[in-house]
Formats: sequence, structure tokens, C-alpha cells
Amino acid sequence: MGDVLKVSLDVSAVPEKPAGAGRYIVELARRLNARSDIDLVVLVRKGDTERWVGWLGETQVLAAVPSARPLRLVFERLFLGRAIKKVGADVHHGPHYTMPSVKGIPVVVTIPDTTFFDFPEFHERAKVVFFRRAIKRAAEKATRLIALSDMTARQLTQRVRVEVPVDVVHLGVDLARFAEETPNDLSLREAQGITAQSRTIVFVSTLEPRKGIVELLAAFDQLAASDPHLQLILVGQRGWGEGVEGHLARVVHESQVRLLGYVDDATLAAVIRGAAVVAYPSVAEGFGLPAIEALAASTTLVTTQGSVMEELVDGVAILSEARDVAKLHDALAQALAESPQERAVRHERGRAVAGRFTWDACVENHVATYRLAVAREGRSVR
Repeated sequence: MGDVLKVSLDVSAVPEKPAGAGRYIVELARRLNARSDIDLVVLVRKGDTERWVGWLGETQVLAAVPSARPLRLVFERLFLGRAIKKVGADVHHGPHYTMPSVKGIPVVVTIPDTTFFDFPEFHERAKVVFFRRAIKRAAEKATRLIALSDMTARQLTQRVRVEVPVDVVHLGVDLARFAEETPNDLSLREAQGITAQSRTIVFVSTLEPRKGIVELLAAFDQLAASDPHLQLILVGQRGWGEGVEGHLARVVHESQVRLLGYVDDATLAAVIRGAAVVAYPSVAEGFGLPAIEALAASTTLVTTQGSVMEELVDGVAILSEARDVAKLHDALAQALAESPQERAVRHERGRAVAGRFTWDACVENHVATYRLAVAREGRSVR
């Protein structure tokens, strides 16, 4: 295993109901904490210690960060370095674009995506300004960067001046949780209003324009006109931007659309496993974890041409152009019309692709980056 490395991990950006980047940080923290070669301390928001103590243990949690987001961002930049020094970290990891000011300790920063540069219209203006600056600063001053895909790494070097090494580290998927049908699946789906007769198109992500939700509602409405058993299942929390409510109000077949909101892990897996199609028409992502989860669950995936999802799923998905209702309709119709034999072949290939992405490999690669960062600074560890 090598020497024990003391890692401080900033988890203050993880919301109460983790999704997307939040899930990445939670999985990383829990799995780092289980390793004998890592001594982990997580830096959490004040008032957010209970859940982290439950996951990691009391000695691994330091409530160092203000709860309010504006104060949290200022605190991280100006004062978080004191907490990092206080815990005696060998290396600090900022997993959400930003880095603290801390001297003498190597800092690793994850850049989840480059959408603040590529699609500013999909973010609050204040966030665009702040995170563009944060990414530029990390690319110049961090010890190493982590990008969650090769595409993100390429885009990063095209958007900003990168003066530090960039390591590509893919996220993982819990293969067993998504692949294995359970005796409770039917009841979990029925509890969400999904009957055995339903054919479902499932969307899993934040409900906001960048994710393609507006186009998905329009494409589904056309498909539902000829299929009363077709349901659109929306799993996820409301996001920023033009709300989904106004678009839902214009859906003719609104009774066939179900908004589940945030669901627990068991329900999520059961809903995806029971889907005829998982639709993930996001305009842009840094990785696109729901796409890999769909493959792991042996479900047909429709996603976006030219995206990181297309790059990662290696020809298994049915593709549609971003923000194109007609193309998305045709892709969904193709997926729904596949024969059982075609679906079986696609699903077998999908499971093989999903098997390339594990949380164990993800965490192992993070640890390798931490050790490279320490070595670059010429530090010694215990």
C-alpha cells in the first residue's frame, strides 16, 4: 500500500440530496475512508456534520465552512487554508472547481466540466463569472488537476491556460446495484405509479434546460399521442433556469408524465431497470453518470451526439442531436421499436461498456493523483 497519506477533502458543496457532482464527492469520501493507506479528513459546512459522521466517523469530520454559499466561497478562498494546515494534511483535494489559498501543501482540484465557458446561458450569471475565474486560477496554481473524461481534459486546455498536469479519472458505477433485479423492484415501481403495463422513458438528472428536458417533453408528447401506455418518468430535482412547470402545462399528454423528484438508491435502480428507454439528451456534461448507469442496468440509452456520453458509451447508445426535438423523437421511436433480439445484443454490449467504469478504479486513480501531487512538491508522508 505504501505510506499513509493524510488527505483533506472539501465536501462543503455537497447538497442535502446529493446528485451528479454531489454523488461523486460522497462516493469518493466513503471509499477513501475505507482505505488503509489514506487518513481522510473531510471539511464540511457547519450544521452538516451529522450525516458525514454517520458515513465516516467522528474523527474524520471537521466542521470548518460557513453554511451560506456566498460566505462559503469567500471563506474557502481566504480562510480554508488554515483548517487544512490545522489537520496536518499531506495533500488537499477541492473536488468542485475551486481551490483554497494554502502555502506549502499540494492541492488537487477536480474540474467536472467546462460548461461555464461553453454554455453560460445555462447558468446563473454570477456563477459563470465566479467559476470561470476559479477554473482559470486552479489551472495556473493547483498542483494537479483532475478531469472526469478525456473530452473535459481537451476542452479545458482549449478554454484556459493550463500550467499544471491534468489527470483523467473516470467516475464509477455500482454495477451490482444496477444490474441485479431484486424482489422489491415491482413494488418500488408501483409505489411511484409505474404499473406492470407501463412502457417507460426514464430521465434521470436535474430538471433544467441544459439537460434537454424541454426537448424531451416535446418529443414525448408526440410519441404519447399513439401510445396510451407510454409514460415519461422524470427523476431529479428542480434546477436553475426556465422551470419545467410551464412546459409541462403545455404537454397535451401530461397525465402520462410523472415527476418523482429525488428518490433513494433502491428506487432509482428499480426505475431504471424497468425502463424501456433511458433518455439522457443533455447538451453537455463532464462525464454523464446516468448514461453509464443505464448501460449497467441493461436498459437502452438515447443520448446526445457529439457529447462526452457518446465518447464514453462506445457506440452502444442511440444518438440524437442536442436541442433538436425532431431528432430526439426519431431516436426515442427507434429505441422503442427495437426487437427483443436487437435489445438483447445492445444490452449485452452495454453491460460490457459499463463494466469499464468502477468506483474502485476511480478511487485508486484519485490516490495515484494525490501521491503524484505530493511527489511534485517534494514532500514526504508518514
